[in-house]
Amino acid sequence: MADGITHNASAALDGGTRYRIAHRVTVVGAAVNVALAAAKIAFGIVGRSQALIADGIHSLSDLASDAVVLVAARHGSRDADAEHPYGHARVETAFTVGLGVFLIAVAAGIGYDAGSRLFAPSELLRPDVLALAVALLSIVAKEALYHYTVRAARRSRSNLLRANAWHHRSDAVSSVVVAVGIGGTMVGLPYLDAVAAVIVALMIAKIGWDLSWQSLRELIDTGLDAERVAAVKRAILAVDGVQALHMLRSRRMGPDALVDVHILVDPRVSVSEGHQISETVRARLMRQFDEINDVLVHIDPEDDETASPSSGLPLREEILRRLDRAWRGIDEARRIERVTLHYLEGKVDVEVVVPLDAVADLAGARALAQALARRAGALDEVGEVRVHFEGARA
Repeated sequence: MADGITHNASAALDGGTRYRIAHRVTVVGAAVNVALAAAKIAFGIVGRSQALIADGIHSLSDLASDAVVLVAARHGSRDADAEHPYGHARVETAFTVGLGVFLIAVAAGIGYDAGSRLFAPSELLRPDVLALAVALLSIVAKEALYHYTVRAARRSRSNLLRANAWHHRSDAVSSVVVAVGIGGTMVGLPYLDAVAAVIVALMIAKIGWDLSWQSLRELIDTGLDAERVAAVKRAILAVDGVQALHMLRSRRMGPDALVDVHILVDPRVSVSEGHQISETVRARLMRQFDEINDVLVHIDPEDDETASPSSGLPLREEILRRLDRAWRGIDEARRIERVTLHYLEGKVDVEVVVPLDAVADLAGARALAQALARRAGALDEVGEVRVHFEGARA
């Protein structure tokens, strides 16, 4: 039978377009992060807010994430080549793991410093209204940046851009925490600014863990979620000619998903019909699911999920030699026009086509069919034998 396979870029955008979107969005984000980091650290020092300084360091870590996005998008958008037949999308995944680890390290440093100050009251800072104003400005800027980036992520189907968008939103939330900490300290709760810094550190660590864990799961070929797999199964079974499916496997490759599946069809269909069914399955999955861009469909005439019943049977050339020996002495056997083999249930079913003018009458046709079937059926590997007569008499 036939295998249907395809290798193509995103159905909506090619690699070059996706890179240009990621580049533009990330450069804008980087410019905003530079301005915010400088303002938070400077006014955190001037305004005596440890939480605002921690948030400024958080914004500096965003610059690192922006750099990772740019490098990963550039290399990950490259087309497939001989050494990387599935493309370079996992470059983005590997860089995301590194980004997550970096954020966890940054969070540990911030948390340690803020925690130390909590146990040394004399070292607690006393922020003023200037620090509060910068924290409020950061909330507005970061929330706007989140919406800008997440729209681009949806358009380009980029998990890394989506992660960066949520990174921006986490910055907005952390700035809310900072604002509350600064405000609480200003009204007479001196510990609140340091507590806010610890909370920000925990948020950064959570982001780093989520980024690393999700990307590590992709690197070890974790499949699509159960709900998505169920939808894929329904789409396959809805294709005319598909009787059942098994061995459905999926994995992530950057923003895309790869799928391969075995489908069961009528064992008597032709090679071309089996191929057409597989192509229909492939096309339907790629049309119906945006993330699926590569599908391998294996056609099965019988269920081989646990074992292959016909494994070890001889191939066509050897079978024909054995049939030829079995049919010696039957003169009409030399007139056979076509032999079709079906490997089913551990046996080889044989279909034979003989020209109608090879026999004198109906009785002769029956006698020939019985002789061919009896001789062939004596072979251990042969199952059912069918003899067909075709053509018109001369």
